[in-house]
Amino acid sequence: MARPKVFTIGLSAADRGFLSKLTVTGTHPARMIIRARVLLELDENAGPVAARAVIADRIGISQNTVRSIAKRFDETGDVLATIGGKPRETPPVAPIVTGEIEARLIALACSSPPQGYTRWSLRLLERHVALVADLPDLDHSTIGRVLKKRNCVLI
Repeated sequence: MARPKVFTIGLSAADRGFLSKLTVTGTHPARMIIRARVLLELDENAGPVAARAVIADRIGISQNTVRSIAKRFDETGDVLATIGGKPRETPPVAPIVTGEIEARLIALACSSPPQGYTRWSLRLLERHVALVADLPDLDHSTIGRVLKKRNCVLI
């Protein structure tokens, strides 16, 4: 015996047209197209809706995926929020070199080299950055990447 429908979906004509156009034209991520197809199949304004198992078999996904897409549409009420992915709030890893650190590193590279050296090298800069208290320890390759990004040449 099938479970009763908890999440009902009724799309407007504009939303239905947008989703059907999205599924057949352009280049969109596969997940977006699958979600759009699920919403089109679950639309009760277009006619009778098949069971979740039938929809899942037609599209090639699991019944739980069909249920979660229906639930997400019920919660948001917006087609774009349902078919699109969540935007990332922060980058996956916080950057080590911020603008302030970059500026201080460039200032150090542009200053005169220490006594006994004719010019700065990346490894010499690495040793001096490690001695400065408020700068994080940076690898010589990171220092080189920062200097190359800003077109600073060690002379």
